[in-house]
Amino acid sequence: MKEKMPVLKERTFAIERAYFSPYATYSDASRGRLREEKPCAMRTDFQRDRDRIIYCKAFRRLKNKTQVFFSPEGDHYITRLTHTLDVAQIARSMARALALNEDLAEAIALGHDLGHTPFGHSGERILNSLAPGGFRHNEQSVRVVDVLEKDGAGLNLTFEVRDGILNHKKSGAPATPEGMCVSVADRIAYINHDLDDAVRAGVLKPSDVPADITAVLGTSSKERINTAISSVFTESYGKPEVRLGAEVEQASEALRSFMFERVYFTESARGEEEKAARMLSYMYEYFIKNAHKLPETFVKLLGRFPKEQVVCDYISSMTDRYAVYTFNRICVPRGWTFGDENN
Repeated sequence: MKEKMPVLKERTFAIERAYFSPYATYSDASRGRLREEKPCAMRTDFQRDRDRIIYCKAFRRLKNKTQVFFSPEGDHYITRLTHTLDVAQIARSMARALALNEDLAEAIALGHDLGHTPFGHSGERILNSLAPGGFRHNEQSVRVVDVLEKDGAGLNLTFEVRDGILNHKKSGAPATPEGMCVSVADRIAYINHDLDDAVRAGVLKPSDVPADITAVLGTSSKERINTAISSVFTESYGKPEVRLGAEVEQASEALRSFMFERVYFTESARGEEEKAARMLSYMYEYFIKNAHKLPETFVKLLGRFPKEQVVCDYISSMTDRYAVYTFNRICVPRGWTFGDENN
């Protein structure tokens, strides 16, 4: 006889109560949604949030958003989508090791970069300089799930997922240990895979990484990620906070500084960022002056939010190639068709 669906969810609740850490976030103890709604008969609220994020438009666009290298031609460079999947996998591994709520950690991880700009962190710096109130991708990711998805209705996610998305940056203070897992996982993922991309692009050689860093973290992405997860387990198991051990944290920060010096802020990277700055700046000013030419979904938001906010909503939603397409559409003259000159 098939189990009834409500029984399946109750079984999940029972398993969590029996096996989770006392510091874990239990699925039947969520602080709720912005708007009350009927619960799903089978899925927990965090499982439901995960599904909503995976099926939303902003998630699909991540596949064509840059992580580090602008619109790379190769098939194996990290995109914002593959980075997101990396973070989700690392966060789940941490949550499993610490007996925390894997579903919650995964939902936060899958949503943490939904509001990211085209052209990676360069795009974020550019919009931050243009918008009167600044621009921060973590805040924009919450705006995506609260407002922009589903034609202005939002996804109506739980407090815990929204909090984790908002606070995933190192400067944040997540309210749950699962949110802490995502914050640490994000830093681990982007440093390690950005290094892989830099090697793949010929910007660095593996031997360029200082020996004092590799001695602690390892020489490959696999080793570095395993070192980080093991360090989190050793440092955090049975404790309310999730963190790296001091030695691994210090080595990770040294690797991050190395990447800024040798990859992120190189002369070639700055040259590409200048091009992106010109492109995004022009589009920002164009749509501020011509807000009626925004897509209909964004025009509808003008009655609820300041024009500057809505223009940022539109530009930050763009993929790299759609940003280039839009810039060309509004800036490059179209060829005129004169008909058959032989007639």
